[in-house]
Amino acid sequence: MAAGLDKVDLRILAELQEDASRSSAEISEVVGVSTSTCGNRIKRLMAEGYVKKTVAVLNRDKLDMRTQFFVKVTVRQHDPQYLRDFTERMKTMSEVLECHVLLGDFDFLLRVVTPDLHSYEDFYFKKLSCIPGVREASTFVSLSEVKMTTTLPLPRT
Repeated sequence: MAAGLDKVDLRILAELQEDASRSSAEISEVVGVSTSTCGNRIKRLMAEGYVKKTVAVLNRDKLDMRTQFFVKVTVRQHDPQYLRDFTERMKTMSEVLECHVLLGDFDFLLRVVTPDLHSYEDFYFKKLSCIPGVREASTFVSLSEVKMTTTLPLPRT
C-alpha cells in the first residue's frame, strides 16, 4: 500500500478513477464514509499529488479522430541536452498524445492521433521527420483499440 494511504483513501481513489465528475456525497455513499470526511480526503489526496488532474476522456470516433499510430523513433544523438530538446518538442505537438523514452532497439515510442492518413502524412513529413537528429521513425497503424484505460490497478480493499 502507498505510504500514507489507508483503505478508505484507496477506495476513494478507485472511485475517482472511474468517474471523477461525481460529487463527494455520491462517492461517500459508495465508500461508506460521511460526505465531509470524503470531501476532506479528496482535497487532501489532490493537494498531496495523488490526483494529477481531472479530465474528460473524449470519444475519438465521435470527433472524427479515428486514426491512431504508434511510432518508434531512433535518434542519432543521446546526449542529455538533445534528449531534453526532443522531449520538449514532442510536448508541443498536439498530435502526440504520449511520448515514452525507452531502453532497447529504439529511443522513443509515440502515440499519435490524427483525423486521417493524410493528416498523419503531414505530421510525419512536416513535423517529425524534420527534427534534426531523428535517424529513423517507424510507424505502426492501430486497426482497432481493444483496451484503453486510465485506471491504475490499485490494491483491492
